[in-house]
Amino acid sequence: MADESILTLSNEWAPQAPARSPRRALLGAGFTLLAVVFIGAVAWFGFSFSEAQGIAGQRRESAHRLELFSSTVQAVIKRLEHVPPTVQLNRDVQVLLTQPSNRARMAATNAYLRQLNAYLGSVAVYVMNDRGIVVASSNDVRPDDSRVGEDVSFRPYFLDALSGRVGRHFAIGIGGDEAGYFVSHPIHDGAHVVGVAAIKISLEPINALWETLGAPGLLTDTNQVVILSSNPGWRYTALAELPIERRVDLQLTRMYNNVRLTRFPIAVKLAVDEESQVVETLLPPGGPPSMRGVHAGTLVLGRAIDGMDWRLMMFSDLRPVRDQALVSATAAALGAGVLVLTAVFFVQRRRIMRQRLAAKAMLERANAELEQSVADRTQDLTDANRRLREEVAERAQAEMTLRATQGELVQAAKMAMLGQIATGITHELTQPLGAIRTLSGNAIEFMRRGQLDEVAGNLRIVARLVDQMGSIIQPLKRFARKSKAASEPADVAHAMSNALFLYHPRLRDEGVEIENHCVPGTAIALCEPNRLEQVLTNLIGNAIDAMAGAPVKRVTLRASTEPVPASGARQVRIEVADTGCGFSDEVRAQFFEAFFTTKPSGNGLGLGLTISRDIVREFRGEIVATGAPGAGALFIVTLPAAEPSTAPAPLVHEEEVLT
Repeated sequence: MADESILTLSNEWAPQAPARSPRRALLGAGFTLLAVVFIGAVAWFGFSFSEAQGIAGQRRESAHRLELFSSTVQAVIKRLEHVPPTVQLNRDVQVLLTQPSNRARMAATNAYLRQLNAYLGSVAVYVMNDRGIVVASSNDVRPDDSRVGEDVSFRPYFLDALSGRVGRHFAIGIGGDEAGYFVSHPIHDGAHVVGVAAIKISLEPINALWETLGAPGLLTDTNQVVILSSNPGWRYTALAELPIERRVDLQLTRMYNNVRLTRFPIAVKLAVDEESQVVETLLPPGGPPSMRGVHAGTLVLGRAIDGMDWRLMMFSDLRPVRDQALVSATAAALGAGVLVLTAVFFVQRRRIMRQRLAAKAMLERANAELEQSVADRTQDLTDANRRLREEVAERAQAEMTLRATQGELVQAAKMAMLGQIATGITHELTQPLGAIRTLSGNAIEFMRRGQLDEVAGNLRIVARLVDQMGSIIQPLKRFARKSKAASEPADVAHAMSNALFLYHPRLRDEGVEIENHCVPGTAIALCEPNRLEQVLTNLIGNAIDAMAGAPVKRVTLRASTEPVPASGARQVRIEVADTGCGFSDEVRAQFFEAFFTTKPSGNGLGLGLTISRDIVREFRGEIVATGAPGAGALFIVTLPAAEPSTAPAPLVHEEEVLT
């Protein structure tokens, strides 16, 4: 003991390398993390503030340009809106409407309209009678665009004017396919409307103004259809899906003639009822040619044109704003970094001064404590031996406690397995009980009708389901006596038919389509038939639950016999595929764990797939699941194949029960 004390003292006063305490290391890591977070926060604030200011400035500038462009569009359109009311002031027009066969009046009216059209610079000016027949036109000398004698009664602007209102509509010409803005006005004879005067205003001056906007833009009409655009590829595309009733109306009025309306190429829903919106992502790089000029991060600004049912929209590129925001964020981060480094310098200088003072005080205490340390060392060794004996006794007691705990864990595991099997039996009895309830209700209705043969058929099915419920309870007894289920040839097609029969009302009510490619006699598995039906019932039920919100609800069932790879044996392959929500790799990894479920609370115990896997493995088979989020799921069950034989036919088909 004396030698050990001397060795301990020598080691205590020997030179040792300074060690960094865990607390100091933790404080240093925390300070570094705090500095990084502070610099990141300052950079993010600088970016956000600069971006917000830049977007606000871009919005103001874009709104100003939209205002100027809108005023220009109004000037182009409205400068000729007063023309149709003045047409009826011409005496020849009034006489022609009352004497449509007077060729002299027709020639005089056409000459007047030609002069008026040439003076105004419009596309055409024409007059229609109260039946919508064009009786005079400024283009009467142009055979391809005369319109004289044509019936335009289906046009909305004619119907508005015939009702006594001023008609204003965009439309594509019937013959020349030239788009224009039509303004119509009723021609009165006293209180009666005897005709309609209309003018077609060219929109080409507006197309020449897109360069002044300084960004891609478009004009939409009341149907949210692009009628004019700086990008020709956007014309006659719809910002929103048109209802079928509206499409029929457009075909009847031939507003867009024979042009086929497609969807607007930007894969983002534009809120055209709002004044503006910021679209963060429109198209990935390398989009279609029709999207040139539109990039990720675009300010979409729109406004209605006063007095018209048109909306002007402008796409302003925000990349310069984002670049400036990045520069501001970098500058803010550099400033924050300088502040952090300054703070680190002063903190480090203060810590060094404290260490120097602490080292001086420690040397003074060391001289005073050296003599006391030698006296205390012997007592420390005695106390250490005593603590060592106490620790040995505590570890012996802990080992005894561990053995007792292990025994309790083994007993708890056994009780958990019994609870799992009992809960699974309760889960599996739910579907046969529901089927018995349905069949009993059908039997009552058949007895009321006097159809005793159908009643007998339903009761036979009830008897079979009761037998099946009895076979479902057998796993608990087999678990108690550690016995295995007996294998026998089972026709997969018959088991599939019985499983589908249990779900027939639900399949019909939820609109689920079944594609059953299982042919009787082609896939004979070596297993217990009732247990095979349990597995298929559970997989089909899970497929139906997974398609609750799917647009297409279809379950595909297949069964085939194939050779086992690298073996001369054969196996039966059963596939159950759905078009539901699918699942991720993380979910698939937990599928076969007990009490794991993706269904809402109260809709399942999470034991169906666990029991199904145990049943399949009991017959030397396997079950796997594949799928992807949003692409549906596929469950594959493989079982040993039996020798082909004639499988028993199902007791009854679905059609017989539901007749």
